[in-house]
Order: sequence, then structure tokens, then C-alpha cells
Amino acid sequence: MKEGLSQMPGPIGIFDSGYGGLTILKEIKKILPEYNYIYLGDNARAPYGTRSFEVVYEFTREAVNKLFEMGCHLVILACNTASAKALRTIQINDLPQIDSERRVLGVIRPTVECIGKITESRHVGVLGTTGTIKSQSYPLEINKLFPDITVSGEACPMWVPLVEYNEANSIGADYFIEKHLDNLRYKDHLIDTIILGCTHYPLLLPKINRYLPDGVKVISQGEYVAESLKNYLLRHPEMDAKCTKEGKQLFYTTEAEEKFSESASLFLNQPISVQRISLE
Repeated sequence: MKEGLSQMPGPIGIFDSGYGGLTILKEIKKILPEYNYIYLGDNARAPYGTRSFEVVYEFTREAVNKLFEMGCHLVILACNTASAKALRTIQINDLPQIDSERRVLGVIRPTVECIGKITESRHVGVLGTTGTIKSQSYPLEINKLFPDITVSGEACPMWVPLVEYNEANSIGADYFIEKHLDNLRYKDHLIDTIILGCTHYPLLLPKINRYLPDGVKVISQGEYVAESLKNYLLRHPEMDAKCTKEGKQLFYTTEAEEKFSESASLFLNQPISVQRISLE
């Protein structure tokens, strides 16, 4: 066990490289409002999508350690890039050394588990950051559970900046959204289900739906991750007992508080108070 880690019950940690994980937190709070949460955004070093596996792992490990030090026994990597590039290494290599009773979960597996019941054509598309698409995490996980499903991916490097710079509703956003949807459908015209493999992308849903033909279903991760967490806590009462339940939430960022508060309000539709911390 890492020296200095408290064994007292604590909040559930939610980590993301930026703001996108707030869409996950929002959905989790809908079905688990009684729990305490700490949200940590590594905004100063975002985006993670174009960084190497080694760097994403290093940054994610630092964030997980920080959340553990803040009292979290359970941490959700509400970031597809971190889930794709760092989760498995942290689970296998780091947790046994830090504290074998603490847990780190990702967002890819819960999203994948629902796909088999949704797609009828058995052709699925994934939209994500360059890092997530290059990692092949979604095709690998989907084919483990559903080997009959064909998966095509499309990297959308401009979509996160569109959201973070509050350009999601701009005319310029239409060009990048239509372009990548056309690219994806060109790769496989039989796709009937598309996974939004980045937690920022739900804010682009109105425009995404505008450029998709009728009948194509779009999967936003929040509700599936939230339902998966609820089931996890039911199946693991020993972890549930380590999670405080006062309905409180705290927000931390590695960048300027004012900027985070302003952008976070777009995701949560409410004002928040945030503190700045360092992970290095």
C-alpha cells in the first residue's frame, strides 16, 4: 500500500484530460445522486488524444495517484484516450503496488457491452480522437464480445477543440462534422450504429444527427457508463461501503479556475466552484 493513503471512506473520483468527462459525471449523478464525487480535469496538459501511449500513461497515473491521495477508493477514467492507453497498465502494474483494494475503471468496456443489442446490421462505426482510434481499443473490445460485428473507426482531431472553445454551434463546426461522418460512412455504408468514442462529442449531437441518415443510431457513453457503475457498486458492496454518500461534489483543474468554471458550465448547465492543483 502506498504510504499515506487513508482507508477511511471517500468520494468517487472522476478523471478526464479536460472537460469531456463532465458529460459522464452528469449522467452518473442522475442515477447515483447520493454519492460524493471529485472531478479532476488535467486541462493544462490537454488534449491527450495526440500524445504517445507512454505520456498518456504517465499523466493518467499521476492523476489517479492524486485522486487516491484525496481519499478516493474508486476512480473512473472518464476519458477514452486514458482508458485506451493507460487503464490496463494501471490495473495490472500499479494498483497491486499502490493498494490492491482500490479500483480504476474505464469508459470503453461499458460502452461496448451494449452494442450487441443495438446494431441490427452488425456494422458499427466509432468516432474518436486520433489516440483512441489508433489504439484499436474499440474494435478489440467489441470483437471479444461480438466477433460477428464489423467495426470502422474515424479520427476527428478537430472535434474536441470545437467543443472546448465553445464553437460547437458555429457554422464552421458543420464542415468538420459533415466531413468525418462522410468519411466514416464511405468506409462502410452498412453502419447502422455509431459510438461517440470521446466524452466531448455529446455536445455536438445536434449537428451530428443533422448529417446522418434516418435509422443510424448514435451511442453517447454517459448513460451506459453510469448504469455500469451502478451495477458495479451493487455487485461489490465492499467498495460501495468505501464510498461516502452526502451528495457532494468537488472540482479540480490543472489550469486556471476561471476558464474551467466558464467551460464547465456548458457541460453541466450550472455554475461550479473549482480549485487549481498541480499533478507534477
